[in-house]
Amino acid sequence: MLSILIKEISSFFSSLTAYISMAVFLLLTGLFLWVFPDSSILDYGYAGLDSFFNIVPYLFMFLIPAITMRTLAEERRDGTFELLVTRPLSDWQIVFGKFLACLLVVVITLISTGIYYISVYQLGVTKGNIDTGAVIGSYLGLILLGAAFTSIGLFTSSLGKNQIIAFILAVFLCFFTFSAFDSISRIISLQDFESFINYLGIVEHYQSISRGVLDSRDFVYFLSFSALFLLLTKTVLGARKW
Repeated sequence: MLSILIKEISSFFSSLTAYISMAVFLLLTGLFLWVFPDSSILDYGYAGLDSFFNIVPYLFMFLIPAITMRTLAEERRDGTFELLVTRPLSDWQIVFGKFLACLLVVVITLISTGIYYISVYQLGVTKGNIDTGAVIGSYLGLILLGAAFTSIGLFTSSLGKNQIIAFILAVFLCFFTFSAFDSISRIISLQDFESFINYLGIVEHYQSISRGVLDSRDFVYFLSFSALFLLLTKTVLGARKW
């Protein structure tokens, strides 16, 4: 599994797509945080990164599929998938190796946004007047969200050879699992089940962790969500080896 992880990381950072994806992500988060009037921290009147943590999930819907779309689709397109499965690696080792590699790229991208925290920490009217605990909780929520979206992207990449289709399908599934349940729960005929339907969606659990509420149910949800899509990926690999 370690060999798969190292191979994926080196392959990702040897391509121009990796740097473009990360640069666009950092550019957009910077614009939303400092420039655009509706979300600029300069217009909020207090030191906080709320606008950053509100917008990142939607940027993740494009960044993470861009990272994961090549993981298995490219193997099938280039004809190296058959060679991969003949190595002394189980399907789970292949899936976890690629999953951890993509998630590590997401974490590295998030670490680079630490400059925003440092800037707000230093530039507040009272230096250090920022809720560090809430920031840590929000970053933890983003990592768990990144794991969930990465598992979706890995699954869509396993379905075929076309990376663009894998990207589009992953974007749709990420958006649906994050936002759609909240909208569905507002349908009049389903309002009796509003709490249950909201619980099925990602957004409620992400917002809970972002508020600094470390509830074990939220961790179980994200772990179960990621495990489900990894299991689906493993099933697809097992069914289409030959």
